[in-house]
Amino acid sequence: MRDDFEMTAMGSEAETCDVAVVGAGLAGSCLAGALARAGTRVTLIDAQAERGEARRDFRAEKFGADQMALFEGLGFGAALAACTTATEEVAVVRYGRLAYREAAREWGAHYPVLVGAARAALPDGLLTPGRVADFELGPDRQILALSDGRRIEARLVVLATGLGHALLAKAGIAKRALSPRHSLAVGFDMAAPRAAFPFPAMTYFAEGFGGRDAYLTLFPIGEVMRANLFCYRDPGEPWVASLRRDPEATLRAMMPHLARHCPDLSVSGPLEVRPIDLARADGVERDGLVLIGDAFQTACPIPGTGIGKLLTDADRLARVHVPAWLATPGMGRDKIAAFYADPVKQACDARSLRTSVYARGLAVETGALWRARRLRNRVARTAIRLVKDGPRAAAALAPGLLPIGL
Repeated sequence: MRDDFEMTAMGSEAETCDVAVVGAGLAGSCLAGALARAGTRVTLIDAQAERGEARRDFRAEKFGADQMALFEGLGFGAALAACTTATEEVAVVRYGRLAYREAAREWGAHYPVLVGAARAALPDGLLTPGRVADFELGPDRQILALSDGRRIEARLVVLATGLGHALLAKAGIAKRALSPRHSLAVGFDMAAPRAAFPFPAMTYFAEGFGGRDAYLTLFPIGEVMRANLFCYRDPGEPWVASLRRDPEATLRAMMPHLARHCPDLSVSGPLEVRPIDLARADGVERDGLVLIGDAFQTACPIPGTGIGKLLTDADRLARVHVPAWLATPGMGRDKIAAFYADPVKQACDARSLRTSVYARGLAVETGALWRARRLRNRVARTAIRLVKDGPRAAAALAPGLLPIGL
């Protein structure tokens, strides 16, 4: 932090609050709203807020019932339900064949729409447009200097800044790479309208092992059928260039039986491509500062743990840690350490990382252990369907037992 920060900060009158949350994405907005409704004095600061909407960002376009329960617990369930498209059933396709239709309540929306709805549901006056230029941390109070000269003084600062590193660097915190270029997410709209598809939603898993593909999921957003394709590839590969150039031909080549379930594979508009790096912040136990969501640990979207992880952070802080911290003087690192040691948070973070690494191993690893795991998973799925659906399931599943796949 700058040597002249103390002098600059002390030369202006400060706005005061109990908690300053920096970053009004899903994590920051849900945390700030939940704290404010509980009576905590909160300031939510976001550099993009003056534009009136969240910037375009391809992430978190679908979530399930467990995540909706967390939204509801934080007070945002109704707001998120109103801006999303709900489905009640998902057709699950494995090895090119319809394996089963699963009763599963899911909600789909573009990430900026989710963020906009969360912001609109905040108490009046909570969201403050502004960019944090610098800050000073201490065991009792924290001082934030905004780029327009304003100063905010809080007992606690929460960084919910997603993938941004600038403020982490100011606090002397670095991200440690856990799995660089772990996966690749691709989003696009199907050209045919939602009503043209013979299913409400579909998850189509890779047809076999060796292509470094995970799955394609199709789900509605309004009257549009949205597609999210997940794979284990580098964005600079020729395959990615081919996908951008001719997505329909590339989809047909990578999933030859996809057309049986989705006859019209024409794509509308450009593709959104996002490489995923798994990383975690080190040295996070600092006086008066907490990191949540992707600011602390990133998540791979393939196992679907990202939204649940960031909402778990917000929930534990709002319901457990912040009320306890504010009830006594000081905000030293001993208090902050309790959040990172929270068993619920630790289990959620560990599960997110473990399932991400495991899913990638099933798709790309060639050793005997991973071949055995793929075979075990396949036999287990077959047995479950046989028990549930009997001979009809056997007829559908038996032909798919030959190749070793996910």
